[in-house]
Amino acid sequence: MEFKKKDFYTIEDMLQIMEMLRDPVTGCEWDSIQTHESIRQNFIEETYEAVDAIDKKDVQLLQEELGDVLLQVLYHAQFKKEEGVFDFHDVVNALAQKLVLRHPHVFKDEDIHGVDNILHKWEEIKNESHGHTTVSRTLNAVPKSFPALMYAQKVQKRVQAGKLPVPSQKQEIAAVRRLLDKMEQDAGSGALHENDLSELLFRAVNMTRTNKMDAEEILAKKSRNFVKIFNIFEDLALQKDIRFDTIDTATLKELWIQAEAACKK
Repeated sequence: MEFKKKDFYTIEDMLQIMEMLRDPVTGCEWDSIQTHESIRQNFIEETYEAVDAIDKKDVQLLQEELGDVLLQVLYHAQFKKEEGVFDFHDVVNALAQKLVLRHPHVFKDEDIHGVDNILHKWEEIKNESHGHTTVSRTLNAVPKSFPALMYAQKVQKRVQAGKLPVPSQKQEIAAVRRLLDKMEQDAGSGALHENDLSELLFRAVNMTRTNKMDAEEILAKKSRNFVKIFNIFEDLALQKDIRFDTIDTATLKELWIQAEAACKK
């Protein structure tokens, strides 16, 4: 296959490049032996790297990372093209068809206004097209490969969309108090139970969701903030020649308060 180098490549050029890389005779030895399964993790990692670029507000990095995500799409579409199932153009067509179908207020002049109403219509059309006639079917359709917090939040959201009653904030807080009391008693006997801990996390996710926050995002934010504070905390400890294996509780609290204060500056 003849290839001409250019100063600016198009998606059609990229498809040709992918075919050449995958050629079992003249292509790349690594690219030609990859499968859906062998590069599955790459897809996840590249997506997170693109999200990281968004968080950093790094435009150049975002452009690069979006290209890496697109590369994963091209790989998987090429695999299926070689199997005679579908190709990249079929992927694009299916996406366009879906967007047109799920935006009747744009492409069919249906009178739908307000973000909440638009999202409700999107989910309604999605459920109809996927044959999700029961709440259970919508729950079973949530990808089990989601991170745990994201999976829990999506499941809870779909249960609520099915018109089932959702515990109020007061009910959830009362349930959490009962759990904490039980856990405190269990801790006294030397062990906490997985069921209690998992229920605590699940209820925390639900409270986060009903307050219109994203559990994955706020926990990541909290964890990043913890790392910043800990970096300062450790520096303070090193400056005072304090070892972690011998530090007393009072000193630990004092240094941590100092680190928190420094982090807010």
